[in-house]
Amino acid sequence: MTSTRTELVRRRLDLEAHPLDVLRRFRGRDRLVALLGAWHQGEALIAFDPVEVLEGDPFGGIDLDPLPSDVAGFGGGWIGAWGYQLGRLVEELPPAPHRPIPQPDHRIAFYDHVLRLSDGAWWLESLTRDDERDSRVLAVLDGSAPDPRAYDVGTFAMTPSPDEHRSALATVLDHVAAGDIFQANLCTRLEAPFAGDPLDVFCAGVERLHPAYAAYVSSPEGALVSLSPELFLRRTGDELLSSPIKGTAPLDSDPDELVASAKNRAENVMIVDLMRNDLGRVSLPGSVRVPAITRAERHSVWHLVSDVVGHAGRGVRDSDLLRATFPPGSVTGAPKVRAMEIINALEATGREAYTGAIGHVSPAAGLELNVVIRTFEIAGDTIWLGVGGGVVADSTPEGEYAECLVKARPLIDAIGGRLDLVAHDFADELPVAVTEPAPAGAVDESLGVFDTLLVQDGHAVDLDAHLARLGASVRAVSGATLRAGLDDEVVRRAAELTGRQRLRIDAVPRDDGVVVTMTAAPLDPTTGPWTLTPRTVGDGWGQHKWVDRRGLADDRGPQHDLLLTSDDGAVLETARANLFVVHDDGVHTPPTDGRILPGTARARVVEILRAAAVPVFQRRLTTQDLRIATEVFVTNALRGVVPVAAVEGVGEWAVGRTTTWLRDELWRVWAAGSHGAPSATAPTEVGRVPPPGPRSCSSTTTTRSSTTSSSTSGSSARPPRSSATTR
Repeated sequence: MTSTRTELVRRRLDLEAHPLDVLRRFRGRDRLVALLGAWHQGEALIAFDPVEVLEGDPFGGIDLDPLPSDVAGFGGGWIGAWGYQLGRLVEELPPAPHRPIPQPDHRIAFYDHVLRLSDGAWWLESLTRDDERDSRVLAVLDGSAPDPRAYDVGTFAMTPSPDEHRSALATVLDHVAAGDIFQANLCTRLEAPFAGDPLDVFCAGVERLHPAYAAYVSSPEGALVSLSPELFLRRTGDELLSSPIKGTAPLDSDPDELVASAKNRAENVMIVDLMRNDLGRVSLPGSVRVPAITRAERHSVWHLVSDVVGHAGRGVRDSDLLRATFPPGSVTGAPKVRAMEIINALEATGREAYTGAIGHVSPAAGLELNVVIRTFEIAGDTIWLGVGGGVVADSTPEGEYAECLVKARPLIDAIGGRLDLVAHDFADELPVAVTEPAPAGAVDESLGVFDTLLVQDGHAVDLDAHLARLGASVRAVSGATLRAGLDDEVVRRAAELTGRQRLRIDAVPRDDGVVVTMTAAPLDPTTGPWTLTPRTVGDGWGQHKWVDRRGLADDRGPQHDLLLTSDDGAVLETARANLFVVHDDGVHTPPTDGRILPGTARARVVEILRAAAVPVFQRRLTTQDLRIATEVFVTNALRGVVPVAAVEGVGEWAVGRTTTWLRDELWRVWAAGSHGAPSATAPTEVGRVPPPGPRSCSSTTTTRSSTTSSSTSGSSARPPRSSATTR
């Protein structure tokens, strides 16, 4: 089916209702579907009574002729689910395992009218004008909101048994050790008795967990209750985006330790490479890139998330994109086909919708799909949940089994089910617990968020990382997304600037979306070491860069800044930078636990330290940690690494070799990303010293072996003889 319609009819509704209240009003309608959360088309999309159910090719049958680019809204389109077993249509695979309750391989229908919530306003949109149909919809909306209905979920049992699953995990590890694969996503099935309406399960899960890419898909065979955090594919025009998730830790753990975990980062990097390869099949040569450094995101658990983008080649249709990438790489493994063969050989039950995709293909709004994880499937009197994880060389069977329970338990708790299974050994593999932060204090969120980046002779330094952070803040604060093509706009704006300038990007929520503006100004000359004055700010200023900075006001000049501390005595950051201290055992910095800004320069410095085998500890710091430090420095995206000469009432420090070395290395990293700009443009806030060799980087002068990265004999963290090359 291809769309020949050129009209999208939109009617703004006088309706103030929560999406779940609207959804419940249409309980029982034919093939009721809903997409809620951070979907690009808006906060909520609800549809029912489709005009066509797709019976043929679930890939080729979805292609639609796009409406003109100036047509706003969604209107309608294909909405539904592509199940995992459709992978056999694009790859040659052995037979799937036994499927206890076989479900349709796809549930996709064409809806010519939808209810859509966007920027707080409800719309009734359609691709075909039908006043009688619209009147029936409006009559339902005029009625009172129905109450939730009771349902019953029993105790979940695992198939295969925990011991059998651990045995299968050990077999996967044998494949990894033999070089057969790098990673495989081995899954298990949790199943329980069920009585009630699946719609109420979905509403309960959304109310408790607020998932980023929630979806509800009903059909005569059963229903899918997807509480997914993961974006599989988004296509806006010819711009492509995938945000694979790999790496997991409980919410009561330190996300910085998750980011630092070699095992979890290995999982993530492998799948990012796989998604680059998949997108590369249908993208213009050279357009596929990874703009966002791996980041920890808060969902029902902590996850490591990366972004992969590309630009679709000429003539590439949505069916081509889906065939090139399905099933999602994050739920298969690497190499993809071999991992899928091993999955079919080792999993006890065949996957249904789980690890496929749910979403839409619209002539007006493009394509967007989630990854079907954290998803309950319901048929008759049975409910089941697939859970699994990426198995790599550093995995253990017990750790992977426990990770399944870490993922499943918040979901089962959210819908009122019961999970009695426990794991005992996973705690040692996970980050230590930290106090969950409270929101930042009296901030006027309506003023929006912003980001500031350095422009050096027309080049925006570390642009991808800045836009990734700004985009994450916009999604978290307003539920919206940055407009497509913003990166190109910033590149063009930066190209107009000469010398060293600061470029500020503001993102302010408005009724009609997020308004993005850019302003530039020359960057003041560098000014030498800073002095800090402590100021207590409750439980921190948070992970977003708020436009409202009244609580951080300070007018004592560029060489002065505030040192922000929390009510519990933790040292957090400064008003303009992230904080580091140098001790005898390495370099220490507060964790990005939601109380501080995840600085882009901070991330680069941590990468440099790790590449140089210098121990770096991301942990809670106090003023006592500053008092015993040999050096203190801060980092931000405009000044790089800046030494701290004093913290009022705490101590004073000389500019040390660690600080000087990191300052130079960071500027080399930034210069390497500016198409060959010479590193000689680095600032000279402190006198240059020769590149440090086997001596300590701090003011301590103890000589050590060039292979030693830490010492207990009084010397501080030391870089290697050569410069770090981490980008």
